[in-house]
Amino acid sequence: MAEATMAPEKKEFQAEVKQLLDLMIHSIYSNKEIFLRELVSNASDAIDKARFDSLTNPDILGEDKNFQIRVRINSEEKQIVITDNGIGMTKEELIRNIGTIANSGTREYLNRMKQEQKGGDVSLIGQFGVGFYSVFMVADKVTLVTKRLGSEESAWRWESTGDGTYTLEEASTETRGTEIILHIKE
Repeated sequence: MAEATMAPEKKEFQAEVKQLLDLMIHSIYSNKEIFLRELVSNASDAIDKARFDSLTNPDILGEDKNFQIRVRINSEEKQIVITDNGIGMTKEELIRNIGTIANSGTREYLNRMKQEQKGGDVSLIGQFGVGFYSVFMVADKVTLVTKRLGSEESAWRWESTGDGTYTLEEASTETRGTEIILHIKE
């Protein structure tokens, strides 16, 4: 979808996020296929936001008026690719929505979970916007490329191996929306 144009910035998740990622990858979800539901749900929300914006500004969609979510499997590369032509994100939105999982109550919630739960299926879905991070149960690397609808800002590439850091760099694409590439574990 896009080519990088500058050297990536390397950023760290907040301390609570590192704990949450580790907990999620190793014990929160018992059904690994939940990641697909989460990503398709996020894509659907992005399309709803673009549709809503187009109600007050019908020209914002340009020629691409048919909303779509596509799921492709690349067996040779061991990838699952989910693409939408929804609202997309700016750099700031990407950092806020993907680079920051948690809110102020996360540390207390994590402490309570560690005391009460020794594995199994604890429902965090919807509580802190952590559904996206369920991808790290099945992927050892995730690449996300996004371009915001109606923005003059460049597209952005976000990439992480779920190790507590991520890179962020400018990307080159004219297509609005988001593409997520999951590099599937062995």
